Amino acid sequence: MSKKCEICGKGQVSGNRVSHSNIHSKRKWNANIQKVQIVENGKVRKANVCTSCMKSDKVERAV
Repeated sequence: MSKKCEICGKGQVSGNRVSHSNIHSKRKWNANIQKVQIVENGKVRKANVCTSCMKSDKVERAV
C-alpha cells in the first residue's frame, strides 16, 4: 500500500529519535493512510486517503 494520500499528498516524515542520553538516531512517522472506496466523477473507485481528509469531508465515501 502506498504511504501517500491521493487527495492532499501527505506522506512519510523523517526525523530523529532522541534518547535520554541525547543519542540521535533516524526514525520516521507514517501518515495514517487507509484504503477506502470513494466516489469520483460519479464513479466508485478505491483510493489511499489519510484519515484527516476523510474527517474533513474532502472525499465522498461510497456506501
